[in-house]
This record gives sequence, C-alpha cells and structure tokens, in this order.
Amino acid sequence: MKITELLLAELDREAVGIRKTLVPEGKNDWKPHERSMALGNLATIVATIPAWLDMVVNLDELDIHPPGGPKFMPQPWKTRRDLLEQFENSLEKGREVLQKTTDDRLLNTTWRMLAAGKLMSEQTRYVAIRDGVLNHMAHHRGQLTVYLRLNGEKVPAIYCPSADEGQA
Repeated sequence: MKITELLLAELDREAVGIRKTLVPEGKNDWKPHERSMALGNLATIVATIPAWLDMVVNLDELDIHPPGGPKFMPQPWKTRRDLLEQFENSLEKGREVLQKTTDDRLLNTTWRMLAAGKLMSEQTRYVAIRDGVLNHMAHHRGQLTVYLRLNGEKVPAIYCPSADEGQA
C-alpha cells in the first residue's frame, strides 16, 4: 500500500471526529483563560487544517510570520453550518493534494517552516504531514473538546465512548 493511501485513510478517519467537535455556535469570542485562543479561532483552525496539506506538499517552505508580509486571515463564520462547510472544503482540498502527489515526493523531498525568516523546522514532507498536519489537527481537536466541556456542551466520542455518550 502506498503512503499516500495510508494518509488518505487516516485523514478520513480523523474527519469523523472533527465533524463531531465542530459544534460551537454563538460563543466565538469565549476563552477559558486570557492567554488562551478564542473558541471561534480554535474551531477555525481545526476546520481548516486539512487544507494545510497543500502548503506542505506543494510549497518548499512557508514563513508563518513573513517580515512585512500579510498575516493569514481565516474566513469568518457565524453558524455551525458555515464552519462545517469550511471543513468539508478543506478536507476536499487536502484529499485532492494527497491523491495527486507521490510517495517519492513525500519521502525524498524536504519542507521548511520559517517564522520571520528564521528556520523553525526542516523535515521530509511526510514527517511534516504527520507532525504539522495530522498530529496538529488531533491536538487542536482535543483542545476544542475541553472548550466544549467548559461551555456545558457534550463531549463527543472520538476514538472511544466519551463520558457523555456512554458505553457503545
């Protein structure tokens, strides 16, 4: 089996859990702590991470804070439907990118992340996908489940039943 096929299957499995956690509505500015990210921003990150595959596969490097350059501004959303639409578009983009690339490109070419011109990481595209996209996505989805709990929402089952969903 090709690595791209394995990554596609993993992306599809993770998508199930993401759809369950993208439930906040009307609390986009809520934060659990002054230094925390707002719920709406966190949900946007979770919804749009699959599209990051395009940057990792098709760019040689990304400067997340380019000197004098524009900051990324995600598309605003107000309803769960808007957020889920962003996610589905992002997922479609990520799947398309993986379907068009090769295992050779993922394993034998490198990708660099910079911040204000300073090298933050340099790794194979495969490792960048695992660490910077898939693991990063699971991390922020986990944060989002905590935000849900703190807002009195039910926490959905992701990998196994949650306390709110009981035993399967």
